Amino acid sequence: MGVKFMSYVCVIKHNKAMYAKTTEFEEQQQQLAKYAKLLSHPARIAIIQLLAHKLTCISGDIAHELPLSRTTVSQHLQELKNADLIKGTIEGLTICYCLNVVEFEKMKHLFEQFLDINSQITNSCC
Repeated sequence: MGVKFMSYVCVIKHNKAMYAKTTEFEEQQQQLAKYAKLLSHPARIAIIQLLAHKLTCISGDIAHELPLSRTTVSQHLQELKNADLIKGTIEGLTICYCLNVVEFEKMKHLFEQFLDINSQITNSCC
């Protein structure tokens, strides 16, 4: 049984490495991709659903509702907060989280526009 080595290739053009340039895409496409990446973990979806049903929630309560450690839940909460989908207010030693309704509606609208593409298709190529 031999050792396998993996190699990675980086294309060099004019002494500059070529990377995926997300800034070359439309703003709406970039925003939609950001939200899609954010929603790519079921824990973050569960957190959003929990906050939508309870309207507000203390981080410890969220950890009790999910099959994850408190530390892992905190990391997911931080991701959601960094994306501005949730807001957190400090109340003593606890943080109370709620959905950022304005940002959530913005995300919802972008997904609705994207998923409505099928209404624009007039024929099928297959």
